[in-house]
Amino acid sequence: MASDETSGKDLTAADSSSVEHGQAAAGTSVVARDAVQNPGLPPHRQRVTDLDPRAEKRAERAVYTLFYLSIVGSIFAIAAYMIFPIVPEDPGSVRLNNLFIGIGLALALLALGIGIVHWGKSLMPNTEGIDQRHPVRGSDEARERSVEIFHEVIEESGLGRRTLIRNTLIGAIVVFPLPAVVLFRGLAPQDQDPVALLKQTMWKKGTRLALDPSGAPIKASDVTLGSSFAVIPEGLQDLEHGRLEEKAKSAVILVRMKPEDLNQLPERAGWSYDGIVAYSKICTHVGCPVGLYEQQTHHLLCPCHQSQFDVADHAKVIFGPAKRALPQLPIEVDSEGYLIAQSDFLEPVGPSFWERQ
Repeated sequence: MASDETSGKDLTAADSSSVEHGQAAAGTSVVARDAVQNPGLPPHRQRVTDLDPRAEKRAERAVYTLFYLSIVGSIFAIAAYMIFPIVPEDPGSVRLNNLFIGIGLALALLALGIGIVHWGKSLMPNTEGIDQRHPVRGSDEARERSVEIFHEVIEESGLGRRTLIRNTLIGAIVVFPLPAVVLFRGLAPQDQDPVALLKQTMWKKGTRLALDPSGAPIKASDVTLGSSFAVIPEGLQDLEHGRLEEKAKSAVILVRMKPEDLNQLPERAGWSYDGIVAYSKICTHVGCPVGLYEQQTHHLLCPCHQSQFDVADHAKVIFGPAKRALPQLPIEVDSEGYLIAQSDFLEPVGPSFWERQ
């Protein structure tokens, strides 16, 4: 008989039964005589709802009442969106809108979650069981038994018998996503086609390029070699409504480099002026502002997801998740030497999914 030098306990060789169960053969492993025995499962304790039918009925009423509350909360959120609309230039309307929509969504989600938990703890079977490990694919008998267990669970959970709980649960789950549908629709203009609006910006023939945020027009002679400017259309600062929305579409980055470093396509040969090029400042990945310019490499970097664009080669993507080049704004110089746009962008500005429209 062997002895453990550390603990002093007697050890014995594994018997042949361990070999049958896929363990090491006798003589190659040892087991302790005083190994901890399997204590088994504790005695099953029945719940109040298992012993008292009235308590079971109360629990059932509580569950479907919570599901009803969830439906009410979802409907309330939709109603609050309509009753308390967001009024432009009114921060108070934003607070009220967010407050009441939040109350409705919180009630819907909280009641749905509590109802499901209460259902599981008070009404569904709570007997203990042991799930034996088995190979990834069971035998045909085990697979058939799994189907039987699935039907047994449906029966034990009461989905077939407790029709009121089942129906209110289905109703709460169906109604719960509706506020999100309504809210997402509210992100777009209510009375206009958002696709058409996003395809058009303030840029048009003759519009001067102005510094952001001062709005001062830019002369070509003011743009030094290697410099870059954040640019907006002249007149943007004078808008009373929709200024941020227009800026989000019209923002441009202006860069000057040596004309010989530009790799211009023949059809875009007249889109720049003496090495000065203008590209949309809105990243084609998810719409972040592109603003980091590397003078030596002529690269533009989006700080959000690290997309990089080569200014010298039509702002093509050279790294990162963006899928297409930054749209180029055709520019020229007017009789006073100010930089002006030749037209609007000739392709959609911003994230690439608008290109599919």
